[in-house]
Amino acid sequence: MIRVRQIKISVLDDNALNLKIKISKILRIKIEKIKDIKIVKKSIDARIKSNIFYVYEVDVDVLNESEILKKNKSKDIFLAPKEEYSFKITGTKKILKRIIIVGSGPAGLFAAYELSKHGYRPLIIERGEKIEKRIETVEEFWKNGKLDVNSNIQFGEGGAGTFSDGKLNTLVKDKAFRGKEVFEVFVKCGADDEIMYLSKPHIGTDLLRKVIINLRKDIIKMGGEFRYNTTLTDILVSNNKITGIFVNGSKKIECDCLILATGHSARDTIEMLYQRGVEMKPKSFAVGLRIEHPQDMINESQYGDFSKIMKEASYKLTYTTKSGRGVYSFCMCPGGYVINASSEENMLVVNGMSNHKRDTGVANSAIVVTVNPSDFGNSLFDGIKFQRELESKAYKVGHGNIPVQRYEDFVINKPSCHFGTIKPLVKGKVTLANLNECLPYFVSDAIKEAMCDFEKKINGFSSSDALLFGIESRTSSPIRIERSEGYEANILGLFPCGEGSGYAGGITTAAMDGIKVAEAIAKIYKSDICN
Repeated sequence: MIRVRQIKISVLDDNALNLKIKISKILRIKIEKIKDIKIVKKSIDARIKSNIFYVYEVDVDVLNESEILKKNKSKDIFLAPKEEYSFKITGTKKILKRIIIVGSGPAGLFAAYELSKHGYRPLIIERGEKIEKRIETVEEFWKNGKLDVNSNIQFGEGGAGTFSDGKLNTLVKDKAFRGKEVFEVFVKCGADDEIMYLSKPHIGTDLLRKVIINLRKDIIKMGGEFRYNTTLTDILVSNNKITGIFVNGSKKIECDCLILATGHSARDTIEMLYQRGVEMKPKSFAVGLRIEHPQDMINESQYGDFSKIMKEASYKLTYTTKSGRGVYSFCMCPGGYVINASSEENMLVVNGMSNHKRDTGVANSAIVVTVNPSDFGNSLFDGIKFQRELESKAYKVGHGNIPVQRYEDFVINKPSCHFGTIKPLVKGKVTLANLNECLPYFVSDAIKEAMCDFEKKINGFSSSDALLFGIESRTSSPIRIERSEGYEANILGLFPCGEGSGYAGGITTAAMDGIKVAEAIAKIYKSDICN
C-alpha cells in the first residue's frame, strides 16, 4: 500500500470517484491501476470560507507499487507503514486471585477487554446499573428529579461519557496505536467506521449505548464477569500489597490486582483510599458555565456560504485573561442538549449531550476557567470541597432545577425573568436565575472578559439572548493518585487509571489509559492461557 497525504477535495466535489481521480493524478497513473483505497484521515480546511475543502490521507493499493514509489519523490507519497496494536504478555508470576476492575467507564471497560481477550478473566464491579436499566433511571431523574446517588449521569455502566456527545478526540501521542485499537473495538461493537479516519470523530450518546452493550457481551464471552450495584467500600492491604476488597460495606472479595477506574465523581472512593494510605495530590481543573446558541449560527460562522451542505459545525475557543487565567470551551455538543448531570443530593451539575445525528438545531458548550490550589486551598480535598460549594449554590439558586440566565443579564448581574429568541433545550427542568450567585467573582469576571474575545471569532457568540446554564464543575478530577512508571500506586497491586485517578480527559484517553494498565499487569503476571 502507498500512503498519500494532503489530498485536497472541494466540499462540492467530495465523492469516491473524484477522490480516486485525484489520487490517480497525484500518483501519475491511470485510474484503472488503483485496486483499492483506504481512508486514513479526513479533516476540513475552512480557513477560507469561499473555498472550503476536505483534506485526505489515504492508503492506496495499486499495481506496480515499487515503480510508482520510484517515480514519486514527494514527502507526501511513501510506503504505508504498519500501524498495528500489539498486547504482549511477558509476566512470569501466576495469578492466584482474580483481577478486579472497579468501574465500567472507558478505562475499566478497555482494561477488561484486553485482559479478557488474553485470558485473564477479570471481575468488573460497578456501583451503578447496567446501561439498559441506567437509561431508565436517568430518564426518570430528568422527569421528576428523583436522584439515585449510585446510578445516574456520572455512575453506571459506560461511565459519564455515555451521556455526552461521545467525542473521541485526543491530542496524545500514540506510537503504540492504542487509540487505533480503541476505535477498532468501537467499530466492531457497532460504531460507524468513519470514526477510524475523521479528524473529529464522535459516536453520539444514542449509538454509544448500543456499543457499550456489545462491548460488555464480548468481554463476557472472553471470560470477564460484571457485577452491578456493587460499590467498592474498602480495600484490604497486607505488607503494602492489595489482598482484597470489601463491597457494599460487608462482602469480601480477594484479589491480586485492583484496577481503579472509577471516574472523576467517585469522591467517597478517593477519600477511602486516602485513609488507607494511598498517595495522591491536588491538581488544577476548571469550572464555569454551559452556553447555548442556535446551531445555524455556529454553522454560518464556521462554514459561511457552505453551511447548508456541511454537517453540524463544532468550535474550540481559548483565551487568556489580562490576569493570566485560562478560559476555554469544553465538551462542545453540536445539535445537542444541556443535561442535569447531578450525582449528589442537594447539588447540581450540568453537562452536554448529543445523539449521533446531532440534529436538535441547538449547539452548547461549557465555557470554563482554570482554577488551581491557590484558588481553593492547598489541602488535598479542598478542590472537591470547592466543587461541592459551587454545586450546592447552583442547586439553591435553581431551587433544585438547572439555573439558566440570558447572557445580557449575566453581564449586568441581574436575574433573568424571561427567555429571548433562544429557548433552552435541556434534559431536566430549568429555573431562571442569576448565575453570578453560583460562581466566585474571578470565574464570572474571566468568563465575561473571554466572551468579548469569543465574539470576534464567532459572530453572535455573546448575543443578548444566548443562554447560560450552571454549573459546569466536573471537567476533570481535582486529585491525581500517584503511580509509578509501572502504573502502580504506592500500595502494590493497586493500578489507578482513567479520569478519576487524574490520568485522562475524555473517552479515548481514558480507554487508552485502561489499556496501558492492562499491559502493565501483563508484564507482571501470566494469564491462564499461558499456564
